[in-house]
Amino acid sequence: MDKAEKVMNLAMRRGFFWPAYEIYGGVAGTLVWGPYGVLVKNKVIDLWRRMFIYNHGFLEIQAPSIAPRIVFEASGHVDSFRDVMVTCESCGRKYRADTLLEEAGLEVSEALPLEEFDRLILENDVRCPSCGGRFSKSTYFITMFRTTIGPYSDAEGFLRPETAQNMFVEFRRVYEDFRRVFPIGIAQIGRGFRNEISPRQGPIRLREFDMMEIEFFFDPRDDSCPYFDDVRDEEINLLHEELLRSGGSEYETMTLDEAFSRGIIKNKYLGYFMVLAVKFLEKLGIPRENQRFREKLEGERAHYAVQTFDQEVKLDRWGWVEVSGHANRSDYDISRHIKFSGKELFAFRRLSSPKKVLVKEAIPRPRVIREAFGDKIGVIMRELSKYKPIEIYEALDKDGFIEVAGVRLGSEFFDVKVEEKVVEVEPFVPHVVEPSFGLDRIVYAVLEYAFREVGDRVVLSLPPIIAPVEAAVFPLTRDSGLVELAGMVYRDLKDSGYMVYYDDSDSIGRRYARVDEIGVPIAITIDYRSLEDDTVTVRDRDSWRQYRIKRIDVKTFIDLVLSGSGFVEAAESMGLEPL
Repeated sequence: MDKAEKVMNLAMRRGFFWPAYEIYGGVAGTLVWGPYGVLVKNKVIDLWRRMFIYNHGFLEIQAPSIAPRIVFEASGHVDSFRDVMVTCESCGRKYRADTLLEEAGLEVSEALPLEEFDRLILENDVRCPSCGGRFSKSTYFITMFRTTIGPYSDAEGFLRPETAQNMFVEFRRVYEDFRRVFPIGIAQIGRGFRNEISPRQGPIRLREFDMMEIEFFFDPRDDSCPYFDDVRDEEINLLHEELLRSGGSEYETMTLDEAFSRGIIKNKYLGYFMVLAVKFLEKLGIPRENQRFREKLEGERAHYAVQTFDQEVKLDRWGWVEVSGHANRSDYDISRHIKFSGKELFAFRRLSSPKKVLVKEAIPRPRVIREAFGDKIGVIMRELSKYKPIEIYEALDKDGFIEVAGVRLGSEFFDVKVEEKVVEVEPFVPHVVEPSFGLDRIVYAVLEYAFREVGDRVVLSLPPIIAPVEAAVFPLTRDSGLVELAGMVYRDLKDSGYMVYYDDSDSIGRRYARVDEIGVPIAITIDYRSLEDDTVTVRDRDSWRQYRIKRIDVKTFIDLVLSGSGFVEAAESMGLEPL
């Protein structure tokens, strides 16, 4: 049994996660996060919010998971969001071609043409994992879930494959409502949906998953980054384009400053978020040496990106697995939504000095419109009110007409007004860098790195800050006096906002073993001495050391451990003596 299987067995046994719809045979690529899993996920989210949103004054939104087709036509997903699929000619099962080749020991680019996938599968005699059959010719499969919005079949929509498009579509609203603060970071935490062909990697590849994403909008003319100097000397592990093209598979370690100076990372904001991602995973218990950033080569990158690095962590069964993506999306998304929606999604930069410009506006002539279209004037004027006079003029100048409410209005329906104005700002299309994190994969990786075996016992050494339960309270026996005092300690901690586990069944050793498996960092035991001097013992999950402490000081001790002090360090700082 490998480590992945042990972790998944522990996760199911102790209520972290398990396959969904088990009573009906399950649905591949879906998980239920159980009570302890939800607690860990929420604490990971809390840490991410503090590090990525609150510390920078960024803004967070929540937007729908379903969107009309035009949103994903604009974003390019309808044409580009697809995987290469092969079908077993014997049993009919379908698989991702690149996954099959990777399992056969071949690392391939997702950008290979279909014929190349077919050649590699044939030459390497790759067979169906289920029945050993041969595969048909490869085809493309769109990996977004289709649906209809409402009862009409022509109102096609999709479940979002990423949360990013919400932030682009809602950019203007957030930008204007928050007084045009710029640069601006907009974050969203929510569900993404991908209709994976054949997910067979447990929590690593899911059809429904949680994402934590930021779209950071900046002026491409301003290459400064106020955060860069704070992290320029931080080291990161890069498997960059030069290494990949030379056939290398080992990453190169360098400072962020060196990576930027060498042109490996081309945008300072992108590099900053990459370093912050390393620090984030370190706080979750994943050491820096087991993290790397793999650069996506041209043809591998998503259609919207000019540079992308995947943050990967090394896992026991699956090797290097992506847990976050860091992309420079340039102005692709905003420009596309401007084109498809016809709306202004600009930011504004202040000019170094004011300048005079000629502003040409087209003002509707209601009397003329009424004479031509009669009672339809109401709907025409309402539609025209959605456009600025300058936009109407631009349409007339470009096409000779503007079409609203099913009619074409030429220049004879408008008065043209030309005015010289002094302007101090100019519009521009913002560029975007995006750090995007897969929450489910991160939590699985955290569980794997926390998993330890000590003799015949399992210990889940989670960082205390994300442990599902902060403390456990045990009376040594079921003596009524001990149970009463333990109940007081338990209620006092619960009332103070801690997640606390109480247990008075079985031997104390078995109770310790249970909470070790769910990652509880502190076990508090009430024994007979507690009745005499109002002290209790605190036990460390990882070292199994125990210290005696005054009951009144327990909350202070817990806070020290949760703040990042190690258990032993916290005990020594409070002058506690080991038992």
